[in-house]
Amino acid sequence: MFMSREQNAGRIQNIKTDNNSFEMVEEFKYLGTTLTNQNSIQEEIKSRLKSGNACYHSVQNPLSSSLLSNNIKKKIYRTINLPVVFYGCETWSLTLREEPRLRIFVNRVLRIFGPKKDEVSGEWTKLHNEELSDLYSSPNIIRVIKLRRMRWAGHVARMWEGRGVFRILDGTPEGKRLLGRQA
Repeated sequence: MFMSREQNAGRIQNIKTDNNSFEMVEEFKYLGTTLTNQNSIQEEIKSRLKSGNACYHSVQNPLSSSLLSNNIKKKIYRTINLPVVFYGCETWSLTLREEPRLRIFVNRVLRIFGPKKDEVSGEWTKLHNEELSDLYSSPNIIRVIKLRRMRWAGHVARMWEGRGVFRILDGTPEGKRLLGRQA
């Protein structure tokens, strides 16, 4: 993948080094993370949610069973589903566009606990999103991601100065910015 500010950078089809030729691509997957030439996190979040949905559907039958208690269902959700979605979230820069997608995923998965029976009338009622998160003590997914990002930043800040990640955090870019509005 080649990233450049120049408009004609997309015309190069292959990069050649020694006897090897590498095809230029718009995006690729590296260590389970989707990287794009526009440095957009939207594709990565879509991929994580897609993997989370696949994980959810693989355990949906046991989770929808009435034989399991809600505590066991919560543990399955926290230990199987959430880590799949949270993988690499420490590097995400969330925007307002991605936050609702993440909340929708969590609310849909929490619906495995089913409706709540009203003690007075005996009727079954669908739980609202706030009731779901309160009833099952589910932390706000956006808050969890932000906490993980802060924990990672603290970890990087304590690293040895020679590490690449620390140099990126502590470093200053070289060169000059272009005049005018940056695209």
